[in-house]
This record gives sequence, structure tokens and C-alpha cells, in this order.
Amino acid sequence: MSWALDSEDVYNNSPQYGSYYMYGDYDMSHTGDPRQDMEYERHYSSQSYIVPEVIKNFLLYFQKVINQQDLIEIQNSYEDGFNTLTDRFFKNSPWPEESVVAPIVGNDSRFMVLYKELYYRHVYARIQGGPSVAQRFESYYNYCDLFNYILNADEPVSLELPDQWLWDIVDEFIYQFQNFSIFRHKLGKKTEDEIELLKDNPKMWNVHSVLNVLHSLVDKSNINKQLEVYTSGGNPDSVAGEFGQHSLYKMLGYFSLVGLLRLHSLLGDYYQALKALENIDFNKKSLYSRVPACQITTFYFVGFAYMMMRRYQDAIRTLSNILLYIQRTKTMFSNKTQLYDQISKTNDQMYTLLSMCLVLYPMRIDESVHSHLREKYQDKMNRMQKGEMSEFEASFAFACPKFLSPVPPNYELETTAKSKEPYALQLKVFTEEVMQQIQIPIIRSYLKLYTTLPIAKLAAFMDMSDDDLVTQLMCFKHKMKNLVWTKGTSGLDGEFQSASEVDFYIDKDMIHIADTKVARRYGDFFIRQFHKFDEIMRSLKAT
Repeated sequence: MSWALDSEDVYNNSPQYGSYYMYGDYDMSHTGDPRQDMEYERHYSSQSYIVPEVIKNFLLYFQKVINQQDLIEIQNSYEDGFNTLTDRFFKNSPWPEESVVAPIVGNDSRFMVLYKELYYRHVYARIQGGPSVAQRFESYYNYCDLFNYILNADEPVSLELPDQWLWDIVDEFIYQFQNFSIFRHKLGKKTEDEIELLKDNPKMWNVHSVLNVLHSLVDKSNINKQLEVYTSGGNPDSVAGEFGQHSLYKMLGYFSLVGLLRLHSLLGDYYQALKALENIDFNKKSLYSRVPACQITTFYFVGFAYMMMRRYQDAIRTLSNILLYIQRTKTMFSNKTQLYDQISKTNDQMYTLLSMCLVLYPMRIDESVHSHLREKYQDKMNRMQKGEMSEFEASFAFACPKFLSPVPPNYELETTAKSKEPYALQLKVFTEEVMQQIQIPIIRSYLKLYTTLPIAKLAAFMDMSDDDLVTQLMCFKHKMKNLVWTKGTSGLDGEFQSASEVDFYIDKDMIHIADTKVARRYGDFFIRQFHKFDEIMRSLKAT
């Protein structure tokens, strides 16, 4: 697939786009064109703005190391320098405007595209009230500039950026699309001018353009072929092609696969979400995934997609693995406040998802994850096990992503309720599934007490007729049978298995129950610990 974002179509045929157009007469009134109005406002704001010397020096140094492709210094400037100066000078205000910075760096257009990516990301994250409509448009234009520069080149561009920055670019691109999609459906607090502006620009942050960017990056990098060869033990460079061998394209391609997983999940297409990652083996440590935030995002959306597809065993395995990873590596994020806060929230969301899955499909998980679950979420799990739908709904509302509609609203008929439709639809799908098995935890608790039990007796316990009970028992059998991944790279593959700790069959009017739970073998654990201590003692004596 080729990169085919039509600039004339997207930019409303603006002849000034592509150059930093300066108006001859700054006394003109606002035109209604967001690009022209922002340029007009920038000029006046820049007249009295004095850039601190330390900011000038930082910008010049940042520009220098980017042009020299010095990855270590780019990473230091990106992760430490920019954030330190932000906290010192621009904690609650935006960085200097483009018209202020461009002369400082000699109108270096490539650096300005990268600078504006950071500028608008800061506006979204830190500025009270969030970005204006015009700023949302400007940020989109800037992403178009950046991706056109990378994708329209006849040969790989001479640009090297750290993996963390490349991930942040893809992650922020999807976040801003998601934010804009939600923003344009909330019409209650918008002025008539803002609504008119949105109506006049229906292709702004268009879902097809966003998908086109991600698929184009995937295709340009040949990342799926590379992953296929890598998984089979071969050399990815043999199929990478000219662009795929370049780190910039390779990592953007990989991160775009994760971006497609996220985007399809937000749109409610969970099959397509997992299909995007069919060449990534989650059960192996991948060379292509060295960014913790990317790992966590990947496993969160994979776990959520599995849960919505009723593949609870795979969801539990996926969520348990990443929660264990966060437990072991959380000290890595402690000195990065914003990243730490983001990971902490996602961590809580994943524990909530895990608690719901375990209520619907009990199975054994890692002891350290299980102990944290008991400590923080036991009350919630108890209420869900009792069949309290309000607890399921509250947990789902907290743990799910912010679903979105891919199409613009009907500005004449749209209401607040309409803006919540994507979430309401996904909640309905989930609660209908829960309602079908709401009696299963209660039935399970009775079956664990007996080896044989008359149907009539259990029906009396459950306060239902014999026929209704048999229907619920068949539902138990059906719901405890999951499609489970066993081998291969595609997360969609699998075979039907049951991990239920209780199994049964019905003979005439009698239920025969078997406990399938295997007792823990504590002896093996203690023997391993003895061997470890023995090795420690020998090494101490040797020193």
C-alpha cells in the first residue's frame, strides 16, 4: 500500500500550505481559516516574547544532535533536557510558538516538524482546558508533514530517532485522533463558530487517513515479513528491503502494528485488532520491543480483546504476564513522573480486567499477582461472584479504553447520549455475556461440596426448576470451554480447552462431580530452595 494522503483534499486547497506563509498586512481580521488565524495570532504573541537564553541554547543543541544523528545525545535531550526545561519554564504554559523558534534554528523545516510534534503534545498534556480547535487542526497538519516526509522519500531519509520517541510519535498520533473523535461529539459546550468549523472540515483527523498512515508505515518497513523470518530463526534483514533495514522505518513499522491493535480495539473490532499482531509471538522476548510503554500498551489491548472475545484463559495469561513484568520493573519508571503515572493507571486497569476474568473463569495464576489481587480487589470480586451487575459495570467502565465513533456526528441531531453510544454498545455486549453466566459461580460453589448430587436437590438450592437448572448446567459446560492459544505466533489461533477446577456429567437425574484441581506440590518448592541456599553457601565459602 502506498502513502496516498491527498494534501489538497485534507488542507482545504490552501495554496499557502507547505511554506511558512507570512501575511503582508497583519492588521487583517480573522478569516475563519484555522491556519491563517493561528499565524495571525502567532505574529502578535511573538512580538513581545523573549526566549530565555537557556532555551535558545537547548534548541540549537537539540537541532545539532538531530542533524548529526547522535542517538545518545538525542535521547538525552528528548527524555531529560526537554522535560527538565518544561518543568522549569513551561509547566502550565506552552513552549514558544513556531514563528518564535523558526528564526532561532535558521528555519530548519525538518527540525521544526519534530519540534512542533513535541509542542502540540505538551499542549494536549499540560495546558489547562486542552487544545483549541485550531490547535487540533494544526497538530494534524504537522503529523501529515512528518509522515509525508518519511513515507514519500525515494530512499530512506537521513534521520535517526530513539525508539522511545518513535513509539511516542505513533502513540500520540493515535491518542490525538481518539481525543478529537470524542471532542467533536461533545457539542454541548461548543460555540456556533467552533461547530461551523468542525462541519466545514469533515476530513480533519479522518479515520481512513489515520489507518492509511499506520498501514503505509507497516508496508514501507516490510515489518511483517521481518517478524515472520525472525520468529522462524532467520535473519530479518534478508527480507527487510532498503527501507526496512533502516532503524527508523523498522521501528515505526513495528509500533504501527501495535497502533493498529489499539485503533481497532477502540473501534470495537477485536478480531482485526489481534489480526494486526499475527506475526508477533507474545511468548518470546522480541528484539523489536524494547520500549516498556509499548509492551504494556500491547498486552493491555491484547488482554482486553481476548476478554471481549470470551477467550478468558488467554486474557488471564496475557494480563498476568504483563502485571508480573510491571512488578519486576517498576523501579525503572519511578524517576519519570508522567510515565510512572500512566503505567500505574494502566496497571490498575489490568488488575481490574484480571479480576473480572477470574470471576468468570477461575484458574490458577502466579502467586505474587494473585496475592496483590486478593489484597486490593477481593471485595470487588466477592460482589461480582454474588452476581452484582452494578459491580461488573463499574469495573468495566474503569478498565475499558475510551471507545470512539469513526464518523463525524450529525451536528443538527447530535445529543450528549449519542456521544456515549460507542461505550454503551461495548458495555451492552459485555453485560449480555455476563448475564448468560451469572449463575455459574453459585453453581460452582455447590458442586465443589459434593461428589454426587441429585438435580432436584441442586434445583431447590438454586430456587429454580429442574429444566432451568439443566439449562444452566449446559451453560456451565459451554462457557468453561474456551479457545486457547497453544502454539504459533498468531494470537487468533488456538484449540478448545477447559481449565475449570470442577467438572461433571449428568446420568439420569444425578450429577456426578470430579474435582480437577491439582494439589500444589510444596515439597518440590522447598527442595529447590534448599539447593539454592546450598549453592549460596558454597560460593560464600569459596570467597
